[in-house]
Amino acid sequence: MGETVLENISSVVSCQEGASAGNRSGVLCKGLAPQRGQDGMLSLVGTPIGNLGDLSARAAETFRAADAVCCEDTRVTGKLLAHLGISKPLIRCDENVIDRRAPELVSRVLEGERIAFASDAGMPSVSDPGQVLVELARCEGAPVEVIPGPSACVTALVLSGIPSDQFFFEGFLPRKHGERVRRLQRLAPVPGALIFYESPHRIEASLKAIAEVFPQRTVALCRELTKLHEEVLRSTASDLYEQVQARGEIKGEMVIVVAPPTQAELDRYAAALTSGMHPNDDANPDDLLRADIADALAAGEPANALAKRLAQKYSRKKRDVYAMVLDLQQ
Repeated sequence: MGETVLENISSVVSCQEGASAGNRSGVLCKGLAPQRGQDGMLSLVGTPIGNLGDLSARAAETFRAADAVCCEDTRVTGKLLAHLGISKPLIRCDENVIDRRAPELVSRVLEGERIAFASDAGMPSVSDPGQVLVELARCEGAPVEVIPGPSACVTALVLSGIPSDQFFFEGFLPRKHGERVRRLQRLAPVPGALIFYESPHRIEASLKAIAEVFPQRTVALCRELTKLHEEVLRSTASDLYEQVQARGEIKGEMVIVVAPPTQAELDRYAAALTSGMHPNDDANPDDLLRADIADALAAGEPANALAKRLAQKYSRKKRDVYAMVLDLQQ
């Protein structure tokens, strides 16, 4: 995202200082070159997110050279290896077991074995297991390499047409509506595109929350990336929510891309933070409503449609909201 975003995240604990809070393996980091088998290697392999043609020749060769392949689901990776005509021992390493299996796998690398790690699709460690294994390997001095491959979040960002010079990848939003809204409110001041993963049975609920917090921002829903039925739906958050709601069931793997805030939004957030509060914390509901009206009018939303939408959002009578809209228009 660049140095201008999330400036408050600045402290990084080095491996030499011992196990950090994020070091779930609980071991002290040695940071030393491997002292045993010199040919060992932990390879994180990017795999296709849909189209098998996106698997690189280097990725295929890494699988062929591996002594064993770790993966989230042995059935998924087994099919991929079968497509390549490769047969290797498969080790399940999903989020439920990777913590306890990581020490053994790192030891095997240090003894000289070549271990390949793949998620079900895309790049390992990006909203998928893998980070804990890489961290432990680094701390123990085991060699690690990455075989780059497709990534759904970057593919969606580029395909969306939304400005991508700065972006923030969130992964999955919380399951409960209130928690979703609060998380989105916290992300509102981020001066870049926001990227979310979502599942078909939660997509409508997530778009509803996004429409509540960012009603006038452009949002792209990217579905079935690189597959036969690839689709991109793009509109304002409110309109996109209504489109998806009208379609009913919607299938496939999905990525949501939300456009960056306008300068007016950023100025409002900055003013609120200067006053010592988050723009959405303990604010007067009327002030929040007026701010939403002002943003929507600046974006050209018709007064009647605006009053109807915000009356539902704030549980107000439409005529009262409409009166506020007319007042602000004048």
